[in-house]
Amino acid sequence: MSPGPAAHGKTSGGSGGSGRVDGIDVLRGFAPLGILLVNAQLMAGPYTAFGGGPGASGADRAAAWAVTATTTVYQLFSFLFGYSFVLHRRAARRTGAVFPALHLRRTAGLFGLGLAHAVLLYPGDILMTYAALGLVLYGLRDLTPRAAVRLAAALVAGLAVLLLGYGLLTVALTEPLTPAAYAPLVADTVAAYRGGALSVIGAHLRELPTALGANLMYAPDMLAAFLAGLAAAGTGLVERRGRDRRWLRRTLTRWLPVGLAGGVVTACCANGPLDSRWFLVGHAVSLLTAPALTASYACAVLLLAGAARPVADVLAASGRMALSHYLTQSLVLALVFTGYGLGLYDRVGTALVLAGCVPLYGLQLAFGAWLMSRVRYGPAELLLRTLTLARRPGRVPAFPDSRPVVPVRPPAA
Repeated sequence: MSPGPAAHGKTSGGSGGSGRVDGIDVLRGFAPLGILLVNAQLMAGPYTAFGGGPGASGADRAAAWAVTATTTVYQLFSFLFGYSFVLHRRAARRTGAVFPALHLRRTAGLFGLGLAHAVLLYPGDILMTYAALGLVLYGLRDLTPRAAVRLAAALVAGLAVLLLGYGLLTVALTEPLTPAAYAPLVADTVAAYRGGALSVIGAHLRELPTALGANLMYAPDMLAAFLAGLAAAGTGLVERRGRDRRWLRRTLTRWLPVGLAGGVVTACCANGPLDSRWFLVGHAVSLLTAPALTASYACAVLLLAGAARPVADVLAASGRMALSHYLTQSLVLALVFTGYGLGLYDRVGTALVLAGCVPLYGLQLAFGAWLMSRVRYGPAELLLRTLTLARRPGRVPAFPDSRPVVPVRPPAA
């Protein structure tokens, strides 16, 4: 067994003796809340993320609008993935391990977990995409921080221009799709998700190509966030600034208005008052402003963790088993909304779905703090670690001591 983070004397920004960067753990412990708020809507029904279908209440529409305006999806996790890549590489150098082989096995393990997750629980999984992009990141591993940031900016700008152009063509040349017109298109999907286990898996398999296509479309943005994490780790950003309260406050106040302004535009395009044709236009804006919102949230969390030691300990503990939390969220949501359990797909309003996310995340934080005070790894982390190191679970050596990043599905186009 391993003591919890407090016993290791960790703080919100620095690095422990094991080579872990505790600020990264704190951020990784916070990020599953954003995942849950988005994925719960996508798993609850075909309309939930848009505020409900025909006849939805004002509360449901307002709840969906607010989450779209204030929630970034995969940017933080992608940033943490890139940051952790550098930590893994440094750990390999310290121990004399062969990093290319370790990285290849890690990405293969991520891909396998993602495939199982997509087929059994949630076709919007992004682990497989992360595994593929992890190989691309390996090829870019020796970029200087400046070059990595420049390439990241070019990727984001290029994708934003493409989405904006296609979105404006959609506005000019197509008619809006109303919820009433959409209903016949999703009737079979609703029935499948309320059916038995084989029916649910069949629905997952039918939706998987579309989900992978959406991930592929947003892959440049994910890779850009990987590169931002690579550059930040190369300069030791979290280690240097994670406890600098003045810098954190200045960054928060400077970029939060920019991020929220972009979020409001995105919400207006995706959730009204603009119609469905504006969806891609909104997400083109989101690509440009989501980094500002993500950075603001990260600074706010580190400020809170620095001011309240118990908060830092709880978040860091959950961050050490974030992959397990992500998979558990999908399991719980599948049991609630599909035929695996209660079969409430398309039967619960958006406001109630989002309200249920709060106690679920709270339970995960409490369980993570309890479990990490008794063991060193969460169950999914131990499995991935075992696959990475090619050892039996009982004989896993100490390398590496940084955990994988939980990914999240980008907004569907």
